[in-house]
Amino acid sequence: MRRVVLLLMVVVLFFGVVGCGGGVEQASNLEGSLEEILDKIYETAATSEQFKEFSAKGLFTTEITDENIEHYFGTKNVDYEAAIGSEPMIMPNAYSLCLLRAKEGADIEKIKSEIKENVDPRKWICVGVDPSNVVVDNIGDVIILIMSDREGKALHEAFLELAE
Repeated sequence: MRRVVLLLMVVVLFFGVVGCGGGVEQASNLEGSLEEILDKIYETAATSEQFKEFSAKGLFTTEITDENIEHYFGTKNVDYEAAIGSEPMIMPNAYSLCLLRAKEGADIEKIKSEIKENVDPRKWICVGVDPSNVVVDNIGDVIILIMSDREGKALHEAFLELAE
């Protein structure tokens, strides 16, 4: 009788561990450079035709360094490997899309929280983004920051589709 009970306990424990572990999915890291990831986002996002035309010739990609990271993310307190920003030189609406690859072992949730709390949606001189239209998300070690009142949702969805 004890063997049956012991065997039953082992089976229950096994299925409990396997069942609980199966529900937690760890996001894998995105392959490719940040520039390649940015290109994929712009290629696949269901943005307006006006934005597609503008983004083809009017957006500039800038390397984000220790010297300018605070301008883009609102903080210097970020443990990152590489980062880029995509912004227009001149645009009637405020817009920024930044990608950051965190260092291995960095606390992604802490970095996202730090960015969300400190980024300035009114960093431009004459225009700004409604704070509700600031998106900070990640896939694995790549964090995206989108500030856009018009195209943010489509760009965010295109980013999330890269995980599939």
